[in-house]
Amino acid sequence: MDIRIDRKSEIPIRQQLAEHVVYLIATEKLKPGEALPSVRTLARQLGIHHNTVSQAYKDLVSRTWLVGRRGSRVVVRAPGKADGKTQGRGGSFAGDRGGLDDLDDLINATIRAARRQGHSLQALRERVQKRLLAEPPDHILVVEDEPGLRHLLAEEIREAIGEPVEGCALADLAAHPGLAIGALTVAGQFLIGDVDPLVPKNIPAIPLAYAAADEHLETIKKLVPPSVIAVVSVSPVFLKTARGLLAPALGRKHEVLEFAFPLKDAKAVQAADLVFADSVARPRIKHRRILQHRLIAPASLDYVRTAMMSYKSR
Repeated sequence: MDIRIDRKSEIPIRQQLAEHVVYLIATEKLKPGEALPSVRTLARQLGIHHNTVSQAYKDLVSRTWLVGRRGSRVVVRAPGKADGKTQGRGGSFAGDRGGLDDLDDLINATIRAARRQGHSLQALRERVQKRLLAEPPDHILVVEDEPGLRHLLAEEIREAIGEPVEGCALADLAAHPGLAIGALTVAGQFLIGDVDPLVPKNIPAIPLAYAAADEHLETIKKLVPPSVIAVVSVSPVFLKTARGLLAPALGRKHEVLEFAFPLKDAKAVQAADLVFADSVARPRIKHRRILQHRLIAPASLDYVRTAMMSYKSR
């Protein structure tokens, strides 16, 4: 397992280790169900105290990235197999589509016509739902619990594919399956096993693979003078993972600062030597040197685009 720890970094080793494991899972270098090295094995491999490894593992179990079982090694959570509780509330990222009054009139006319012909409202509801489920998708639904990350995924998909995008948390989709009607549903690979049973079987959910950040790490390593690096994102998860991931490239030579977007103090970011920004923040920040990290792997976006075109052509 390729994990790099910098003992000289100001970022705690425990956090570096935990966020590197998250990164390996998100980029599918660690697969669902794959066992991690034992606490003592990984501690020897990295040359750190076994309690540090143990605490990092416990953190990741509580965050539902890993599953721990008494008497056995921790494993990457297999989607649908853990007791992880989803949090967050859904939100729409599509604009107002307009024409809602006309649509209400059409629905009212359909209800009146169905009643005149002796159909019950229950029969009408079931028939309409069945027909809607059979229709090709007209938008993309991003399922992700963390609102900032959900926003980021939706923006990258909308920009790359040009389709309407909406978003919700897993708990919202479970409580309201109708959210998946007319949607091509996408979610991170680690969540797809929980999402797939909740969407229409004829339009299965598509897993999103996350892009690696190796090129950005190499850029930071090549910085000669001591530098201040600002990490800017709409997602707290992105900020936390980036901090741990960048630690080996930073060492004690460079300093990293985290900024939630929208920025409260744009001048603080301007003072940085280098900005590491997500796809939402990047177009809205002015700085002489910015590294933009696109979260979704290009091949994954191509797959979503191809799937959407395929459904529409049927």
